[in-house]
Amino acid sequence: MASEGGNNAGHTVVVDAVEYDFHLLPSGIINPKVTAFIGNGVVIHLPGLFEEAEKNLKKGKVFDFHQAADGIQEQQRQEQAGKKFKVLANQYKAIYPTLKIDIEGELEKLKGYMEKVKPMVRDGVYFMYEALHGPPKKILVEGANAALLDIDFGTYPFVTSSNCTVGGVCTGLGMPPQNVGEVYGVVKAYTTRVGIGAFPTEQDNEIGELLQLRGKEFGVTTGRKRRCGWLDLVSLRYAYMINGFTALALTKLDILDVFPEIKIGVAYKLDGEIIPHFPANQEVLNKVEVQYETLPGWDTDISNARAFDELPVNAQNYVRFIEMELGVPAVGGTKGICAVSETTVQGLGA
Repeated sequence: MASEGGNNAGHTVVVDAVEYDFHLLPSGIINPKVTAFIGNGVVIHLPGLFEEAEKNLKKGKVFDFHQAADGIQEQQRQEQAGKKFKVLANQYKAIYPTLKIDIEGELEKLKGYMEKVKPMVRDGVYFMYEALHGPPKKILVEGANAALLDIDFGTYPFVTSSNCTVGGVCTGLGMPPQNVGEVYGVVKAYTTRVGIGAFPTEQDNEIGELLQLRGKEFGVTTGRKRRCGWLDLVSLRYAYMINGFTALALTKLDILDVFPEIKIGVAYKLDGEIIPHFPANQEVLNKVEVQYETLPGWDTDISNARAFDELPVNAQNYVRFIEMELGVPAVGGTKGICAVSETTVQGLGA
């Protein structure tokens, strides 16, 4: 299930050597036994939704998905939507005089998409209530953006327009807080960021370039190179404070295979003094000095490891260090750590 975000963000998922790019569709849709559900908190670009479905269909997956929305109704609402679109289009044309919009043509396109999406629309609140209180089901909600892009708790102004922390699950799906169960913090074994904004552990050097190259760190939507750096436990601890992770899913550990030593950012200093919290002010965040802990690398290809005890000792120690510093276990404990990059979430020993 998707509870927030839009088609300006994305995930790449590799399953059985096939690569899928997702923006609006929940990535769990790859599983033929899953009913995918897009909640009211998602900003849906209808042409993008169908284009995404068609692209992934060509890769051998047949999708059956439902969309929660309450804006596609009878003729009266269709007429109101048309009027609103015209008003909005004219406002943009007034702001940007060179902008050309074929209003009637765009409305015709939207009517076509409306007919296609109509059979998939469900009352979101009722759908969720039935899922939660009907026959037992496993419900997995997928976050769309990183915690530091949250409009309230992120590194403002470099944020998105929604709450992409755990609270957005309730408002983006119409789900009561008491029904939120396990909260898995999905985090790479290093840190990345797309676009501008403070990035204390960024490595604007050969290390960053190697992480970017080995990790294939390109934005799914924009194609831009992601900025890369060492794992930042200060920001990760802050994300934990907000989301209350019950476990971590650590991904892409094998990207670090070639490094003789690996650094982890464990604290921020300002004017030589350790600050006890993640700065809310961008100016402060840009000035902090990172205090690192250096761990030995493992110089071994771990991409074929499928159980925690198959990892080299130094790789195991890296995982355990993160668990110890955060006080949060890996998924299923260290024996269930998600550690390799072959798939987005490859559960070792799960």
